[in-house]
Amino acid sequence: MAFMTASESTAPGIRLRPEIAALPPYRQGRPAPDDGFKLSSNENPHDPLPGVVEAVAAAASTINRYPDATALALRERLAARFGVTADEVIVGAGSVSLIAQFVLAAAGPGDEVVYSWRSFEAYPGLVTVAGATSVQVPNRPDHGHDLDAMADAITDRTRVVIVCSPNNPTGVIVTADEFEAFMARVPADRLVLLDEAYIEFVTDDEAVDGSTLLGRHPNLVLLRTFSKAYGLAGLRVGYAIGPVAILDAARATAIPLGVTAASSAGALASLEAAAEAELLERVSVIAERRDRLRAGLIAQGWPIPQAQGNFVWLPTGEHTVHVADRLFEASVVARAFPPSGIRISVGEEASVEILLGILGELVPTSQEGHPK
Repeated sequence: MAFMTASESTAPGIRLRPEIAALPPYRQGRPAPDDGFKLSSNENPHDPLPGVVEAVAAAASTINRYPDATALALRERLAARFGVTADEVIVGAGSVSLIAQFVLAAAGPGDEVVYSWRSFEAYPGLVTVAGATSVQVPNRPDHGHDLDAMADAITDRTRVVIVCSPNNPTGVIVTADEFEAFMARVPADRLVLLDEAYIEFVTDDEAVDGSTLLGRHPNLVLLRTFSKAYGLAGLRVGYAIGPVAILDAARATAIPLGVTAASSAGALASLEAAAEAELLERVSVIAERRDRLRAGLIAQGWPIPQAQGNFVWLPTGEHTVHVADRLFEASVVARAFPPSGIRISVGEEASVEILLGILGELVPTSQEGHPK
C-alpha cells in the first residue's frame, strides 16, 4: 500500500477564503535564552500564588468531566463585584476570544470595524476572520487614540468600534472625558468594545474606567482579563460585562466549553481577598518598575510615550529590527512591530539595568534620527 506524504495529502484544489489564506497567524514572542529575559508577551513575571496553584491542581482531579459551560460561579463572583447580574457577565478563554465573539456577532461581509492603529495586533485578524473590513484610524502623535477621528470614521457600514485603554502596544490611556465625548458621538446602534486588559496597572486618575460606565450606555461592553495583573496568562480566562442582549449574541458565537474548570478555579482563587491583595501589591511593584524604566529611558533621550500598562513603547520606526536584534544579543527578547516600534514588557527587576545599559547605547541622534 502506498502512503501519501504530508505535502501530497494537502489537496491543491481546496477552495479556501483568499483573505484567510493570506492572513498571517498570530505570532507569539520568541523565547528568551536560558540566561535572558522574555519581555515580549506582557506576562506577569511573578510566580503564581500557592493558593491559586492548589486550586488549579484540585480542579485537575475532575478533568474527566466537562467544565461548567457558562463558568457560572465565576460570573456570579464578578457580578457581585461590579453590581450587575450574572447574565450581564460573560467569561471566555481570554479577553481576545471574547472580542472575537463580539465581532462575529455584530459584523460580517460588507460591514466595518473601526479601531485605532497601531493597537492590539489581534484586531485585524479577528475582523478578517469575521469577513468584515478593518478601518484603521492612525494614532495621534503622542501614540494615543484619536477619538475624534475614530468618530469621524464611523459610517453606515460600521458595526463595531474597539477602544483599547491603555493602548497595547503604545501604553497611552484614553481619559474619562475623552471617552465620554466619544460615546456621545457614536450612534446608539453601533457596538463599542472597551478593551481594558491592562486597567489594573493604570495609575493616572484621568483614565477611563469602564466599571464606572456600566448601565449608562446600552451599546457599550467592557472587557478585562486575568492574564496580566492576576498572572494567569497560561490559563486563558477573561470576561466581559455589558447588556444581556449583546452578551447573548456573543454567547451564540462561542466555541462550546472554551473555559476550563482549571481556568475558573484559578480565577476564583485569585479573587479571594488575601490573594487579590497580594496580587495587586505585585501590580504596584510592576507599575513602579515601569515608571522607573520609562524615566530612565527618557533621561537617555528616548521619546517614550505615556506608559500605563505593564510595558513601555520604543518608537524606533525603520530601525525597529536593528534595535530588537541588539536587545536579543543582550539576552533580552522584546516584541518588535516593524516598521513602527518595539514593545518591552516590564519584567524582573534585574532586567531594568540591562535594558537601560543596552538602550543607552542606541539612543536616537537628534540630527540623523536613527540609533547610534
